[in-house]
Amino acid sequence: MGKLGKKARKFAKKHLQSVLRQRRKFKSVIKRKAPKKNEQDLKEDHEQDAIKLSNGRNHVGEDNENASLDVIFSEDDTYATGDDSDSDGYLSEDSSSQYVAENENKSYLENSNGDSALLVQNNNIHSELVKKTKKLDRFKEKDPEFSKFLEAFCKDGKLTIGEETHSSDEDESSIDGMQLMKDNRTNMGKVLTSFSVDTWCQLVKEQHSIPAFTSLLNAYRAACHIGSEEAGVSGSVLHHKIRNSDTFGKILIFMLQEADNVTDSEILTFSISCLRPSIILFATFPSLLHRLVKISVHLWETSDGSLASHSFLVVRDVASLFSSDWFEICLVKTYKAFIGHCRFIEPAIFEHIKFLKNSFVELCSLDVQKASSKAKISIHQLARLLQKGQQTKKKEAVKKICSWQYINCIDIWVMFISANICDYDLQPLLFMIIQIIIGVAFLFPGPRYLPLKLRCVQWLNHLSSSSGVFIPVTSLVLDILEYKIGMDGGKPGKAFDLLSDIKLPKHWLKSQKFQEECVLSAIEQLSEHFLQWSYHISFPELATIPLIRLRKFYAITTIESFKRVVKKFIDQVVLNIQFVQKKRDEMVFSPKDQQSVESFLQLEKRNDNAPFTQHYKSIMNKAASRKMVSNQKLVMSSSAVS
Repeated sequence: MGKLGKKARKFAKKHLQSVLRQRRKFKSVIKRKAPKKNEQDLKEDHEQDAIKLSNGRNHVGEDNENASLDVIFSEDDTYATGDDSDSDGYLSEDSSSQYVAENENKSYLENSNGDSALLVQNNNIHSELVKKTKKLDRFKEKDPEFSKFLEAFCKDGKLTIGEETHSSDEDESSIDGMQLMKDNRTNMGKVLTSFSVDTWCQLVKEQHSIPAFTSLLNAYRAACHIGSEEAGVSGSVLHHKIRNSDTFGKILIFMLQEADNVTDSEILTFSISCLRPSIILFATFPSLLHRLVKISVHLWETSDGSLASHSFLVVRDVASLFSSDWFEICLVKTYKAFIGHCRFIEPAIFEHIKFLKNSFVELCSLDVQKASSKAKISIHQLARLLQKGQQTKKKEAVKKICSWQYINCIDIWVMFISANICDYDLQPLLFMIIQIIIGVAFLFPGPRYLPLKLRCVQWLNHLSSSSGVFIPVTSLVLDILEYKIGMDGGKPGKAFDLLSDIKLPKHWLKSQKFQEECVLSAIEQLSEHFLQWSYHISFPELATIPLIRLRKFYAITTIESFKRVVKKFIDQVVLNIQFVQKKRDEMVFSPKDQQSVESFLQLEKRNDNAPFTQHYKSIMNKAASRKMVSNQKLVMSSSAVS
């Protein structure tokens, strides 16, 4: 025999029994000399290392390409105890006694004569019977009434219901399923057959038939009342009679296993609304409460209308009635559901996304301190992704930033900060989110990212208005006017909503509609920014540079409609500068007098006496009407395509 090759030697070294025996012997010696940590110790060490890393700074050089916005919140597994388990609620028996019983049964089977295949099959069947018997015995001990029920209807190990057993099979072939369903709704005391139950079950599974499901519910009621004086439920419309165990078993099995899959929105809404008054009773059942939160969050995310509203009310009640741990569970689950739902957005679900945002902010406002800690984690993750994209400029890193998930994540925290910054100290979150928004705006400077830049300006204006902090947005807005957007005589182009996209197609950039949107959107956002500071004592200085750039654009453009809009805006800003300047000249206090500066023109602000205020209202009214017309055109174009 020749010498073994390299691959053969490698295979022999890994898989030969003699080699494996020597390896096991060597490992046992090593274990006696220096015992190693078990898996639990290693797991705890890994968790401690992860905690240490999370407390330290995450430098840019680390690999963040696989980071996700919904991974940063981890749910504690202890909250989900008993959620997905198949336990029947009883305490488990001693493992040693169970092992002895199984061994006794196994030895008995091994001593019997028969081939190995039958022995294995018999062993499996016997073990299943042992488990079922133990489970039945435990159930008897816990529910004596069930034990009496079994004793009343069990004879010689066979369950007989009524006086007959399986005598209805002869009539099944001659009865049509649908006709039987009608007969059972009209005739009283109709005997149910196995064929009719099978027909109803098939209709419910395949067609979600409500009449068939109603018949099954009535049959289930009759099955549950077997053993009483009457076979049916007194006072009910149907009085079904069940004469054999096969029909009885099919009804119970289907209703217990499949009935909850009927997901009619009205039924779910009714169930959720009826469950709300009893939520406080779930305090002693943590596993059921966790399942309730899970189901409610799912319905809140995926449903619409009243069902989504009632589901959110359940989540809000749990977060407000129970401990802070449950508030954190509800917050984390709703955040993950929202982030996962907004990966891909279409115009048809904009209203539902808006509802999800508003309800999430409402939930966060129940405990602002705990919600702000979660917001800080999420905003830090947004900052890391942005820093990665700015430094590497890789396609995957930039794609994570220019995505609906990233944009909507910024949006919910902007809404949360704006809603609560007047009552809570959220200044650190405010400055972090402002830096992120400005970074996103400068990362995508081209005209194709006009929708994204407009969103950034809207966020900054919203934060500035709610917090009273001055945020310079004029440079971002005026950059839109300087886009190289093609020739003045472009084609009209199709109607589109800027806020329904993040990045525009190239062919839209040369259309006249796009040029109009650039000019009008810039004027609208600049008007909103000026409105916030139109009564401030420093408004003349604030408006100086924007006026210079607006006059430059007015001199360059040749489109008369643009020139009229810009000229009117410039005139109104100049009038407001003169108004503030005149009031400022009448004042005698020093600029260092902060209290007098803050009270400057507050009476005029409450009365809306500034010239620019009326002009701003007219601009917003025109913008609303323009958006309405644009939405109508979008609906008409989408219906024509469909």
